[in-house]
Amino acid sequence: MPRYRIRHTTRYGYGGPVSGAQHRLHLTPRPQPRQQVHSHALWVDPAPDVRDDGHDGFGNPETYLALEQPHRSLTITAETELTVIAPMRFDPTATPVWREVARAAAAPAIAAELAVALGDSALVPLTDALHAYAAPSFGDGVSIAVALGDLLGRLHAEFVFDPGATDVYTPLTEVLARRRGVCQDFAHLGVGCLRAVGIPARYVSGYLRTVPPPGRPRLVGADASHAWVSAWCGTALGWCDLCPTNGKFIDEDYVTTAWGRDYDDVSPVRGVIQGGGAQSLGVEVDVEPLDDHPVERGPPA
Repeated sequence: MPRYRIRHTTRYGYGGPVSGAQHRLHLTPRPQPRQQVHSHALWVDPAPDVRDDGHDGFGNPETYLALEQPHRSLTITAETELTVIAPMRFDPTATPVWREVARAAAAPAIAAELAVALGDSALVPLTDALHAYAAPSFGDGVSIAVALGDLLGRLHAEFVFDPGATDVYTPLTEVLARRRGVCQDFAHLGVGCLRAVGIPARYVSGYLRTVPPPGRPRLVGADASHAWVSAWCGTALGWCDLCPTNGKFIDEDYVTTAWGRDYDDVSPVRGVIQGGGAQSLGVEVDVEPLDDHPVERGPPA
């Protein structure tokens, strides 16, 4: 099971003085059965006047910062060491029929827990177009994991990764029509398709280990934050994570930071500033493998 050191640096530059600022951060990987966080540190320059480390409404680690002194730049660096366990393997054809999963999700005993993973959200409004796109993967008698795999393959094959095509607030209707976008768009699409057919789904933010081409060195700081989909597959199997960008169920290369309804719930850094004028932003992410261990299989993601 691999051990990683993840360093995520965000730098803001401002055209004028910022007289005050408040920020909420999701930069601490979430402890869970398939990943063990060994250490985490956060550095902020200039030092905040207020810092509060806690959890948001989804149980994700969250840090609140308030800066009351004037500043023209802000640098936030988070560093984490953790070990990742690969999700458990299973036979997709042996999983429950997807309609049974949808009915179970609506049962009173669990409906309240899953409600936020079923309804509309600001960036994932449920539409007839999403249902129409998802429907071919969810035929009668199809098991949930087979349906997920089919939808995953279609999204990967039919949508083009194009960093210049969208921004994080591009409407899903436009992404669906243009068939272009980035990982956040494809995660929103996957979440919307699943919710549209009654399968609970959540947006997951995190990191993906990248492997350089043979003979080429790993570029420090060249990684990026990533996004994918988590689908509820019934009470026995629980949540299973899939990556539309790469057309695969996740493995030990994926590190989860936070999950929520959509990007707005779990963006790495978001905030409100007073003043500042024009703004520049730079982000560097480095996912560094510390050693190689045999892969161990844990609970589903």
